Amino acid sequence: MTDETAIEEQEIPKKKLTALEKQEQHISRIKKTAIACFLGIITGVISFIIVPPTSVSGFNNYTMLALFLMLAGVVVQRHIFILMKLNSPKMGNKDWLYQGFMTFAFWFISWSILLSTVSKVS
Repeated sequence: MTDETAIEEQEIPKKKLTALEKQEQHISRIKKTAIACFLGIITGVISFIIVPPTSVSGFNNYTMLALFLMLAGVVVQRHIFILMKLNSPKMGNKDWLYQGFMTFAFWFISWSILLSTVSKVS
């Protein structure tokens, strides 16, 4: 065994976070989740405005357009994180999957509510 592999095999102890650092990380995660939820609602409303409610029946071109609008909301999140200085290098695939799911969930809920109110009025 060389010295390099011996150094790699040693466990590096994690630095204990102070209460202030934990609080800052927690507030950062709350802000990221709030942005994902807000963008989901906004993209749901935009989908409702752009896609005619009478054209939404099953999986067709109009629902694909709405889905692409939601995906654009996920992409916009990264730029918002950079502008708000929330973009940490620690965000991995799991974090982005969570952000994307939150945006999708709020998009789907808000668009569904708006579509169901139109069908009740008609």
